[in-house]
Amino acid sequence: MIRVLFEDIEHVLIEVTMAVIPLLIFFFVFQFFFLKLEKEKIKNIVIGIIFTFAGLVLFLQGVEVGFFPAGEAIGESLGARENTMFLLPALGFLFGLVATFAEPAIRILNYEVEKVTAGSISKNVMLITLSLGVGVSIALSMFRILAGIPLWWFIVPGYALALILIFISKDRFISIAFDAGGVATGPMTVTFIMAIAVGVATVTEGRDPLVDGFGMIALVALTPIISVLILGLIYKQKERMEQ
Repeated sequence: MIRVLFEDIEHVLIEVTMAVIPLLIFFFVFQFFFLKLEKEKIKNIVIGIIFTFAGLVLFLQGVEVGFFPAGEAIGESLGARENTMFLLPALGFLFGLVATFAEPAIRILNYEVEKVTAGSISKNVMLITLSLGVGVSIALSMFRILAGIPLWWFIVPGYALALILIFISKDRFISIAFDAGGVATGPMTVTFIMAIAVGVATVTEGRDPLVDGFGMIALVALTPIISVLILGLIYKQKERMEQ
């Protein structure tokens, strides 16, 4: 069992090493010329980097052994069922909600937003907003696969709506919105939900996994932007009513 879990881990070690080494070089260059941190702080940073390296290796290995196969199996199982036109979008919405609640990058963003705004934009409100946005994007992606609708039918109107909302939403929500679009496409969504979408496209008659299975991440990056900008409109209206 353990042997299977750590099979072909060598290439993961190489990938993570190549990713971490440039960061280490930058840090030590800045430490030598500018930072001049104390030895105790350097020791803590090095220990943190070691934990980060180990965590990345274990996570990426777990993705290959667990998340991808499980996601594809779930997608193929759901796609093979009859009368899934309503079931799959509903399950996709649920998967999006769960994945967003488990996304570490989103929690960090929400914490920073609450801290910087002194609690006026709470992390719970941000979490619910982003979860709804991601849930809608996954539901639309599942519907797109089942109906065979081209991706640009969603992307072009979606970004057009986002551009319109930029001019009428509250200013401080604009930057947060576009950052939210980035953090929403984190490891939980990419590794698990995308595998489900590819699995559904694989077993759906008349669908090409390369054409229809991918593109979901583009929607996941778009809908949180729109949802946060709409949240900005709600806050803007709320402030008007309080005046």
